[in-house]
Amino acid sequence: MDNTSHEPRRESERNPMREANMGTGASCLETPRRLGFRMPAEWEPHRATWLTWPRRDGISFPGSYDAVPPVYAEFIRVLIEHEEVRINVWDSAMETEVRRSLARARVPMARVFFHHFPSYEPWCRDHGPIFVVRDAGGRRERAVVDWGYNAWGGKYPPFDLDDAVPRHVAGLRGLPLFSPGIVMEGGSLDVNGCGTVLTTESCLLNSNRNPSLSKKQIEIVLSDYLGVSQILWLGDGIVGDDTDGHVDDLSRFVSADTVVTVVEDDPADENYGLLRDNLDRLKGFRDLSGKPFRIIELPMPGRLEREGQRLPASYANFYIANDVVVAPTFRQPNDARAMTILQTCFPDRRVVGIDSTDLIWGLGSFHCISQQEPA
Repeated sequence: MDNTSHEPRRESERNPMREANMGTGASCLETPRRLGFRMPAEWEPHRATWLTWPRRDGISFPGSYDAVPPVYAEFIRVLIEHEEVRINVWDSAMETEVRRSLARARVPMARVFFHHFPSYEPWCRDHGPIFVVRDAGGRRERAVVDWGYNAWGGKYPPFDLDDAVPRHVAGLRGLPLFSPGIVMEGGSLDVNGCGTVLTTESCLLNSNRNPSLSKKQIEIVLSDYLGVSQILWLGDGIVGDDTDGHVDDLSRFVSADTVVTVVEDDPADENYGLLRDNLDRLKGFRDLSGKPFRIIELPMPGRLEREGQRLPASYANFYIANDVVVAPTFRQPNDARAMTILQTCFPDRRVVGIDSTDLIWGLGSFHCISQQEPA
């Protein structure tokens, strides 16, 4: 089967809704929210999972690239039992290399598709498309939100190719494209699909993202482009996180009214205080009906270091796919405990732990490398 896709973005596929481009965050009649779109929760049905394959000459896994493709292969092997996997690659040569890597791992290929959408680094959660949906006329309609991407505050240039990925995907799928005109990453946001988004002050209010926007202006953009009614702000991210504090290492919705959040048990650990502050904030939050959220505590794996660098290892960086949840493990004593807790959070899904020790050297895990496409 030839499951390579090279479809360019076609001008004929444009839709009038694509013309929305706010720039400063002021309300616009054609924002997703006004048109009835919302960002669905990750546990809602998927059409596919999008990945961007890491480059051998990229900067994400210095000195350890060869250890990473087998981790991707295992991740893909689990996902394709439940949904398609769409892989962004640099070019035909890279596609051939990836196919060989997956063949060595004996990954069935019938539900794996390749797209020549080049990207410098593999963190698809942050540079990939954010899909929004609406139900109209008895059918599901989808669109893509194209946030600006600047490699977490300009830390790792160049990033122009990464920034273009959502536009490529929208063109491939023939979907409306909304461009808010501000910098935002998928890992900084977590939605419950019912009007609430979790995020962090340390990331979204950082001067290296949108220095000209106030907190209130950012809230307006999130509301207009994610279709949410309330924004809940946590504080700082975990130590070692070069994204300035993505929420997907901290706290995640596992249902509309339930949040799982990581806590550090060791008072001497650098993460102890900041995670306690986030837990206290969560306890004070309410849903749109005024009820407190159910909060489930998830342990941290403990201190992981490599070459003297603290790594942002967190069990919260799991990915929710159709009928399965893929969670990182780190060869630590808390691995089994964390997997057991996550399984209680997802009684209708199988929780699969995959060793993320080599992946976390790139400062991210399974949620960071993936992006869901809703059905």
